[in-house]
Amino acid sequence: MSIQHKEIAAIREEYSKGNLLENDVLENPIFQFKKWFSEAISAEVKEPNAMVLSTVNQFQSPSSRVVLLKDIKDNGFSFFTNYESRKAEDMLENPKVSLLFFWQELQRQVRIEGVVSKLPSSDSDEYFSSRPRGSRIGAIASPQSQVIVNREELEAKVDLVTNEFSDLEIIPRPEFWGGYLVEPTLVEFWQGRSSRLHDRIVYELRDQANWLIKRLAP
Repeated sequence: MSIQHKEIAAIREEYSKGNLLENDVLENPIFQFKKWFSEAISAEVKEPNAMVLSTVNQFQSPSSRVVLLKDIKDNGFSFFTNYESRKAEDMLENPKVSLLFFWQELQRQVRIEGVVSKLPSSDSDEYFSSRPRGSRIGAIASPQSQVIVNREELEAKVDLVTNEFSDLEIIPRPEFWGGYLVEPTLVEFWQGRSSRLHDRIVYELRDQANWLIKRLAP
């Protein structure tokens, strides 16, 4: 099937589901995010915790992937992954990252820039123990971001780990897996509006407690 460039250019949606005014937002962007996140859940947005994590490696090459938000803390946003993955290597080289949420059902977007650091081991242990058994086995078995020969190799590793822990009710968290916290320095809330005149409210961190709130042109 051939797709013409005119067909792609003609794809558009009119945004008319809401607005975002300066008087509507809270003073703290994390509180504002929680408000929007609750509204996304109420609107039955599919996987509202799905976010694009963008990193930059030592060669200044960017990379993006979708991961899942697992907690909204008072000082940032947390997620979990393999410490030996490509994203983990990037974050070790350059802790400045960005997160992007897009909730199409509400015609909303949240863009976050910040600094990432590892969560305490206790947080990683607690979350790992809450995961389904299959997910825990998969996290141990998968050499994330490494080259493997085929699907059969991965499934064989899963079988080995499954057998290894078959007699254990509790599967311990491996040292190479755990959580990260992104502490924001900039948060932008975007609400789609008609004629592409979207609302954009941005928070910029001035010090540990104070945020400057500004409107950006669409």
